[in-house]
Amino acid sequence: MPDDVHPQIQAIIDRSHELGIPSVQHLDVKTAREQVEKLAAIRRENYPSPKVHEVENTSTGPGYGHVPVRIYRASESEKAPAVVFFHGGGHVICSLDTHDTIARYLARTAGCTVISVDYRMAPEHPFPAAVEDSFDAVRWVADHATSLRVDASRIGVCGDSAGANLATVVALMAQEGGGISLAAQVLVYPVIDYRGGTASFERYANGYGSLEAKTITWFMEQYLPDPSMRDDWRACPANAKLFAHLPATLVITAEYDVLRDEGVAYAEMMKASGVDVQHAEFQGMTHGFFGFLGLVDAATKAHETVGGFLHQVWRERVA
Repeated sequence: MPDDVHPQIQAIIDRSHELGIPSVQHLDVKTAREQVEKLAAIRRENYPSPKVHEVENTSTGPGYGHVPVRIYRASESEKAPAVVFFHGGGHVICSLDTHDTIARYLARTAGCTVISVDYRMAPEHPFPAAVEDSFDAVRWVADHATSLRVDASRIGVCGDSAGANLATVVALMAQEGGGISLAAQVLVYPVIDYRGGTASFERYANGYGSLEAKTITWFMEQYLPDPSMRDDWRACPANAKLFAHLPATLVITAEYDVLRDEGVAYAEMMKASGVDVQHAEFQGMTHGFFGFLGLVDAATKAHETVGGFLHQVWRERVA
């Protein structure tokens, strides 16, 4: 057991052990999904999702993959900034519902419309299905900005963990000539390379919350069953070469996270290529803390950091 994480995080780890909650790699996919949905439902009971002006469930429709999305509008604005959000969960578990509170909080703190994407997941739909759905969703938002009541010049992407992996990949695809001009990307402890190999991947492999090194491997085997897939930059963006034209970026990392070092390295790679990058590391935190609103003070601080960054981007785009 770790003895160096923040006390609020330690309390969550201790409680999980008391309840005997198993790591997902010890479960089959169906049970893992049921477990995370049940835990998220309990969290929403104890910490009700904040109110937003309007919530709409819809689909991207023909020509855009018919991807289900949930739209959270913070105001009545006819030209609001927008964030296309991708939930985490290793491309295998979690859903719009598990990340409902995060999406609502993001809409409120960033003063924007959030479009949360229900992309296809592995193992039923391995790579590149999630990438295709994610890019289709961003294309749909950009192409339908007027009818969606968003400002086409102020569209960003955001995600946590595997969702941040998708946000990263979508931003890279856009700069390769995808016909989309993104204003920002927010990457919350992103998966940059499923293959691991960093010091943090080894140092925090066990005991630091729900995401362990073996969990990452389990996710990878579901999402990238063919080892050759792991060399594709759309799966592991550590393999990507082009960075110069990426939008303003915020990278959030947690000190005690198996993914910490790859997030830091990716931020440095972008900076070296001339990308406007801000990096915020949260001391004493473990993977998943961004979703611990109401339990961990740093979760609120992280959301405020995201909101402040996006408000700055929105102002600069208007100016």
